[in-house]
Amino acid sequence: MRAVVLTEYGDPEVLTLTDVPDPEPGPEEVLVEITATALNRADLLQRMGFYPEPGPKKAHEIPGMELSGRVVAIGSRVADRAVGDEVMGIVSGGAYADRITVHERQLLPVPAGIAMADAAAIPEVGITAHDALVVQGGLRSGGWALVHAGGSGVGSMAVQIVKAMGARVITTVSAKKVDAVRALGADVVVDYGTDDFVDAVRDATRGRGVDTVLDVVGGDYLARNVTAIRIGGTIVQVGVMGGGRSSFDVASLLPKRAHLIGTMLRSRALEEKVLATRRFGAEVVPAIEAGLVRPIIDRRFALADIAAAHAYMESNANVGKIVIDVAGA
Repeated sequence: MRAVVLTEYGDPEVLTLTDVPDPEPGPEEVLVEITATALNRADLLQRMGFYPEPGPKKAHEIPGMELSGRVVAIGSRVADRAVGDEVMGIVSGGAYADRITVHERQLLPVPAGIAMADAAAIPEVGITAHDALVVQGGLRSGGWALVHAGGSGVGSMAVQIVKAMGARVITTVSAKKVDAVRALGADVVVDYGTDDFVDAVRDATRGRGVDTVLDVVGGDYLARNVTAIRIGGTIVQVGVMGGGRSSFDVASLLPKRAHLIGTMLRSRALEEKVLATRRFGAEVVPAIEAGLVRPIIDRRFALADIAAAHAYMESNANVGKIVIDVAGA
């Protein structure tokens, strides 16, 4: 089969297609013929050698953390999946390829009304956003969320999830993404280049603060996030696009009785990933099927053009996901 195999690390040009043996499913795994995958910031880090796939080293290092496709073979103990099923799911790596083996419980059916080629844009950002906001962040209907980088893959999905659950959302974006993110339903859209999100939070919540912050930026946002949350609020850190270091007064957490949570989906144990996947399936997929939440796809590339796709993501021009078409590409 075709696969993008990392034999060296560096710029997008190190991403090239090669032929590798087809994987064989284990007893509780299925073999999926991939229709599409999608890019994540972690893919860029892995390409540069900073974020290897967790677990034992494999014969071939193939990036790619989410997929949609069709089941073409099943292991001897598989009970919930059958050949021909249209599925989507998250993986720790390996989705930049024609085929992949996945534990059956990490997969969900492609939601009704969503094209299989578009479903690849759902799992990683959807599960990440839902887990951060609701499961760990404790957001409930009627609450307020602050979502940073609202034009990113995670951000664009998070805005929709917040609105679908009956909560309200303030989000930060660059100037060129303001209109697109406002169209997703955000209650307040802050151009971080000209406006202060702390002021926007104060005005929107009448000084109370937000219940939950979903932050993929890090850096100097941390101290300002603490100022922006309500007493007893929660900050969930899911990325550090703005830098991993910050000068921060820990004492500022005390009067807020605040929670600061760092989280990473990729390195979790199988059972934790299964739990997050199934809860997303139960709580968010119905909203997708009802048309309240949808994958936001900025641009598509063929698998053979994976280097160009990485370069485009690095330009930070996308609103939503960058999808890689695998089948027939």
